[in-house]
Amino acid sequence: MHYKKVTAEKTKSIALVAHDNMKKDLILWCQYYKEKLAEHTLYATGTTGTLLAKETQLSINSLISGPLGGDQQIGALITEQKIDMLIFFWDPLEAQPHDPDVKALLRLAAVWNIPVACNQASADFLINSSLFDQAYQKSIPDYDDYIAKRT
Repeated sequence: MHYKKVTAEKTKSIALVAHDNMKKDLILWCQYYKEKLAEHTLYATGTTGTLLAKETQLSINSLISGPLGGDQQIGALITEQKIDMLIFFWDPLEAQPHDPDVKALLRLAAVWNIPVACNQASADFLINSSLFDQAYQKSIPDYDDYIAKRT
């Protein structure tokens, strides 16, 4: 696979996702970092987005609920290069009925080389990174080259 460089802009598009047992933790995290997050475009799966908007007054682009396809919607936005970062407070101790969707979402984040935080500590590191509020270059798969070589 060949790769190409793309620039993630200064203003990021950030996906916010949380399993049921982790929603309160994500809300508290977003409240703490509200000023930083307000400078960026935020997306969230359905219930999480509704709760975040209500509890933080942040502007959230809410998709449908994760188990109903919201995880896949975020995955599609990642493949379209419309998401720069994924903050996913997932519950490793609770079985999830939509676990295949979650795994697919995390796989797409890895394929498209976007930063992923899966808990508060990793989210703290991402939001406090010197790269958080500035443009940066990253490598992504060059699928145009891949397709051209297959035809």
